[in-house]
Amino acid sequence: MPTLILVRHGRSTANTAGVLAGWTPGVALDERGTAQAAALPGRLAALPLAAAVTSPLQRCQETLAPLLAARPELPLHTDERIGECHYGDWSGRKLAELADEPLMRVVQQHPSAAAFPGGESMRSMQARAVDAVRDWNARIEAEHGADAVYLMCSHGDIIKALIADALGMHLDLFQRISVEPCSVTAVRYTQLRPFVVRLGDTGDFGSLVPLAPREEGADEGPGEGADAGRTGDAEVGGGAGAP
Repeated sequence: MPTLILVRHGRSTANTAGVLAGWTPGVALDERGTAQAAALPGRLAALPLAAAVTSPLQRCQETLAPLLAARPELPLHTDERIGECHYGDWSGRKLAELADEPLMRVVQQHPSAAAFPGGESMRSMQARAVDAVRDWNARIEAEHGADAVYLMCSHGDIIKALIADALGMHLDLFQRISVEPCSVTAVRYTQLRPFVVRLGDTGDFGSLVPLAPREEGADEGPGEGADAGRTGDAEVGGGAGAP
């Protein structure tokens, strides 16, 4: 069965603004995200990619643009099932503000029970993404053989949910996984089990350095720079990555 390369989109304007973008239109890569995307072809140069599949959202399409320019022969497919979680009424709101919502505790501690008002549940988010991967695995293998390698460009919570599935983890544990902007995760699927052979690789270990303590009175919400070392809360939507 194929090997899947999961790429999270580069850093976006919503990431740096501390906003939960969801499916909000017009969310582009920021300057750093554009640089991350430009570096992607070199990082993936050794991989004989059979195809690329992308979320329909702008930030993912912009992330893949340099790779497609470098490999004009690479087939590109769009699949809404790997689009961002439908956060509903939470979309477009500041993460620091959402930190005070009672539902945030459920999202952090029991995500399998979390359903966003006006949106979808995290269980349905994972189910559609896993279904997409299974369908694409079968299609890629049929068209390119069992040893084929292909790529998906998606979003933080989607990729975390796919990693949890590959590791046999309950969705309630998926907030333990961190996936930075433009990070690369590789999952090799077999008839018996998947193997996670790379996880959130950015080639940059600077993000492992703890952030400096905040000044008294500064906002301390998930997605506003609050790191796991300080709060234990995951960054909903995936966060902005290293400063």
